[in-house]
Amino acid sequence: MRIYIGADHNGFDLKQDLVAMLNKAGYQAVDEGDAQLNPDDDFPQFAAKTVQALQADTDPDVKAILICGSGQGMCMAANRFRGIRASLVWDLPEARMSRNDDDSNVLCLPARVLKQNDAEAIVMAWLNTPFAGAPRFKRRIQQMDNL
Repeated sequence: MRIYIGADHNGFDLKQDLVAMLNKAGYQAVDEGDAQLNPDDDFPQFAAKTVQALQADTDPDVKAILICGSGQGMCMAANRFRGIRASLVWDLPEARMSRNDDDSNVLCLPARVLKQNDAEAIVMAWLNTPFAGAPRFKRRIQQMDNL
């Protein structure tokens, strides 16, 4: 499974760690930047680049991860794109619920809040939780798509 991952300067170090962890776990992590730590970069450019790569991918199981200081900015930027269901996640229950109930396809992480091992556990829980596909969940996703 391909996972596109992008981060601003606040999420740069965590992104580097997660790319290595994902590749080691057998995923194909595609780093959408930034390529080097730049304290003056802005999160919207990485959210857009990462989400556009996700949208262009034909694999139905493709996912993306976005990281900034709070996770909020990345989540707001990602959710401006049609078909994107970005979830801000800070713990394991939220990771599971965002996939199980909402079929989240973009995970947004708060780098200032999470330790590396917690972020890794969240990513793995998010990736390994299937969408339940309950009729009410599908109906709600369809309603969001029609907004």
